[in-house]
Amino acid sequence: MVSVIPIEVVGMAVPVPGEAPLMLLREPDGARRWLAIMIGYGEAEALVRAREQIAQPRPGTIELLGDVLAAFGQGVAAVELTEVRDGIFYADLVLASGTRVSARPSDAVALGLRQGAPISVAEEVLDVASVQLEVEQEAEGPAADVLDTEAEVARFRAELDGLRPEDFDDL
Repeated sequence: MVSVIPIEVVGMAVPVPGEAPLMLLREPDGARRWLAIMIGYGEAEALVRAREQIAQPRPGTIELLGDVLAAFGQGVAAVELTEVRDGIFYADLVLASGTRVSARPSDAVALGLRQGAPISVAEEVLDVASVQLEVEQEAEGPAADVLDTEAEVARFRAELDGLRPEDFDDL
């Protein structure tokens, strides 16, 4: 059985203007490893809308898919990022019935966010494709968590600034 680890969506980043956006995911506990997955602009927009629960006057593709699943008495029970092969990330939607449906990570995560489903990643994916950032804790309490996250995001973005498309060839 594959070991999966919960992961949270931190946000989107565009490290180089004109380049593809990155979906930023972070392990909330433990090693606090980060994943950056290249996605398209449309997918980034759908993810932001899903993360912020922004309603649209008419359903977008992600909302439509959720509505179709609901019409058939289904919902998304979980989202799992399952593997990375040849630099391409793969994900599964786990439906309420237990059926697994292969999906692009950006679509799966957006639908999972819309439906309140837990999002996890196979430990193997984190082992080969994540970046671990060390952040020193200087304060305590709720404000410290915000500072901690802001410092992590800043360090992660600084590391992303040095990446080139060729760096993903070995994944």
